[in-house]
Amino acid sequence: MSTHFILLRHGQTKWNQEERFRGRSDLPLDEVGLRQTETIAERLSRYDVAAIYSSPLRRALMTAQVVAGRLGLTVQTLPGLIDLDFGDWEGLSAKEASERDSDLFNRWLERPHEVRFPQGESLQDVRDRVAAAVEDLASKHDGQTVALVSHKVVCQVLICLVLGLDNSHFWQAGQDVA
Repeated sequence: MSTHFILLRHGQTKWNQEERFRGRSDLPLDEVGLRQTETIAERLSRYDVAAIYSSPLRRALMTAQVVAGRLGLTVQTLPGLIDLDFGDWEGLSAKEASERDSDLFNRWLERPHEVRFPQGESLQDVRDRVAAAVEDLASKHDGQTVALVSHKVVCQVLICLVLGLDNSHFWQAGQDVA
């Protein structure tokens, strides 16, 4: 047997529109994001989902709750799915981050696997956390389909992980909101 995972990125927030470093900031979905959750719920209703796990951050939880309600499930929060801690960069726009530390910003764009954010985390920290969480869920839900609701960085790192790619391929993996 094996566990099947459906990886979902939360719906849109105001900071997604503004392209700010969101990380651990506990943002709600905006109006577009709320509508997107309905579409996600509709699509997932076609699958036999046994469980839904979510990052504890509000934008992911809001997404997961709409989907879970449609599927008749209860959302279970999973700290391993929480977003990257951008530390001192939380809330900054790309322009502000570039002006604050252009070397680090350029390394983030060119060699993201080498970056540890000031007072924050690295992609390897995220990879270690999400790999442990998914491995645990795979053993708990053998033979079932499980939905995971998380964030851009977590989704991209997890995509690299399941494809057998290291974190240097981070920008080659992608998943849009919702």
